[in-house]
Amino acid sequence: MRVMVVWCPDWSVVAALDEADRSLRSPAAVLSGNVVEVCNGPARAEGVRRGQRRRDAQARCPELVLLPANADRDARAFEPVLAIVEELRPGVAALRPGLLAVRAPGSWYGTETAAAATACQALVEGGIWDVRFGIADDLFTAEQAARTADVQSWTVVPEGGSAAFLRGLPVHVLQDGGAQGRDLVGLLQRLGLRTLGDLADLPGDAVEHRLGTYGAEVRRRARGEDRALFAARTPPPELDAEVSFEPPLDSVEAITFSVRTTAERFVSQLARHQLVATAVRVEAESDGIVCSSRAWLHPRHFGARDLVDRVHWQLQSAGTTSGPGGALRGRKQSGSVRAPIDRVRFVPEVVEPAAAHGEALWGGAGDDLVERGVARVQGMVGFDAVRRPVLQGGRSPAARQSLVPWGERAVDLRPVDRPWPGRVPGPAPVRVFAAPPVAEVVDDAGREVSVTDRGVVSGEPRRFRVEGAGDGPRLTWQPVTAWAGPWPTDEGWWSGGSGPSARFQVVGADGRAWLLLRAPEGWSLEAGYD
Repeated sequence: MRVMVVWCPDWSVVAALDEADRSLRSPAAVLSGNVVEVCNGPARAEGVRRGQRRRDAQARCPELVLLPANADRDARAFEPVLAIVEELRPGVAALRPGLLAVRAPGSWYGTETAAAATACQALVEGGIWDVRFGIADDLFTAEQAARTADVQSWTVVPEGGSAAFLRGLPVHVLQDGGAQGRDLVGLLQRLGLRTLGDLADLPGDAVEHRLGTYGAEVRRRARGEDRALFAARTPPPELDAEVSFEPPLDSVEAITFSVRTTAERFVSQLARHQLVATAVRVEAESDGIVCSSRAWLHPRHFGARDLVDRVHWQLQSAGTTSGPGGALRGRKQSGSVRAPIDRVRFVPEVVEPAAAHGEALWGGAGDDLVERGVARVQGMVGFDAVRRPVLQGGRSPAARQSLVPWGERAVDLRPVDRPWPGRVPGPAPVRVFAAPPVAEVVDDAGREVSVTDRGVVSGEPRRFRVEGAGDGPRLTWQPVTAWAGPWPTDEGWWSGGSGPSARFQVVGADGRAWLLLRAPEGWSLEAGYD
């Protein structure tokens, strides 16, 4: 079996630049843990190398574009490449984002060179400019052949010529095997082995005894005897569902009523594949142009009713984004749209196994009733007007709260599992004041208690009072029976923040506990533990 490998160099950088809408000619690097994981050609020309620390890379190239690592983004961006090759030769295997393998389709296209040229042309027409091909008897040799090819070109290793082709390659080509491969390369170089031919000439028993099973497998690869196989993926099913209107409809209610059957069909075809959708994009077209498009998230998974509600909210929302046709721009909330809609499409963006979202033993009728009731309220007051609180990372009780629309999954939240130095330990307060009232805290001598820049308290809190606290502490002075703190913080100092502050937990004579904040402008009451 002959193998064809398609390699798109620096794919993580290509995908990240495309997502950030930056030029592919910009010097860029993808960072993981402040270390360069992948860099592109313009960055390498300036001296940036994989494994460099962020500061060293920026010193070599001050205009370097730094991008975060994201394996999911890389895989999504590589999906069109897989689809293009799959149309020419079914049985594609995605080895990793930027690298795929397929059985060489030489007999169909006449020669293997013609097959590589056809695939190269299809990928270039699809917008993939830096693509390289390698064809050989085994997977490892085909990958190395692709890495020696020029841009939009290919290297074909003749049948039976793998060992001769690999002999002259340096041993550092084995570094792509991860940490184990890098360690092996370092050992081989210390032993004086510079090429794969040097490794291939060693006795097999001696290599296995000295380098173990992994070393013996690498030696077989260097001899052109790679035993690795690849499993061809099954093409993903078409899960989109759409409905066309003839004539086009200009009433939101009519459109909503007409998409019910399509929503049910969409959910049913997912169920046939034992899948559910947790993120769905709803697209509305007017005169062949997408005039409204929005991705909706669901905390569990979408049902037909949920999809119908999303269509209604999206078309009736005053903030609907407009496409090139401008059909919905500036439209007020009403029962009609500015331009007639001739097509509505449901596109699943995230699907998960249905088994992971099974109902409880006694069903979920109660949850369904709650969701339907809230959906009716959202239909009257607007989707974004009904919100639920979620927990996120932060130092103050107010910063740890976030509100998201009901029925929408919480995204872009600060991680809870970070250390957050200066955060007040649990338990969390029961009430958090939206507008913290002004407070006063004094020591035994009646002087206001303050905190230095180093977190030193000027005196023990003995009495406190709060102005305009409603049902909070009384306006009169109240003795402090116990206190804890301070928990100092200095947030936003790099952007002109409020300056250093500190939080205290105090317990009054009535037994109620409060969280007080000492900021540069004075004391305030943040939360209560009653």
